[in-house]
Amino acid sequence: MRIMALDYGDKTVGVAITDELGLTAQPITTITREKINKLRKTYQAIEGLIDEYSVEKIVVGMPFNMDYTEGERTEKTRGFIEELKRRTGLEIIEVDERLTTVAADEILEEMEVPVSERKQYIDKIAASIILESYLNNL
Repeated sequence: MRIMALDYGDKTVGVAITDELGLTAQPITTITREKINKLRKTYQAIEGLIDEYSVEKIVVGMPFNMDYTEGERTEKTRGFIEELKRRTGLEIIEVDERLTTVAADEILEEMEVPVSERKQYIDKIAASIILESYLNNL
């Protein structure tokens, strides 16, 4: 069973997918959009990836505050999840994503990726960290 992880943001969605055995997380792509509230093409891109990789479950990073409270970003992410559930019919699991972007940036720094190039990788790396976290807690 393949699982997809999404790192949902205002202008991007990082995407990672498990291997065919569901054991490892691999960053796949970053879906970008020009306007925050224009999600139709984002949903279509996600649906295309679900079909391409035969995804059966989705994990979405939840942006809790450092004190575990919920804020505006958490509310927006829940709205995104509800629409994604409606469109795909798949099970969607929320995973704490605090500090995943920081961890992704540290990985890119260790790999000596120039700061000017990190933006194109950071969201899909963060999605793979979210997915690894989920897999490690199964």
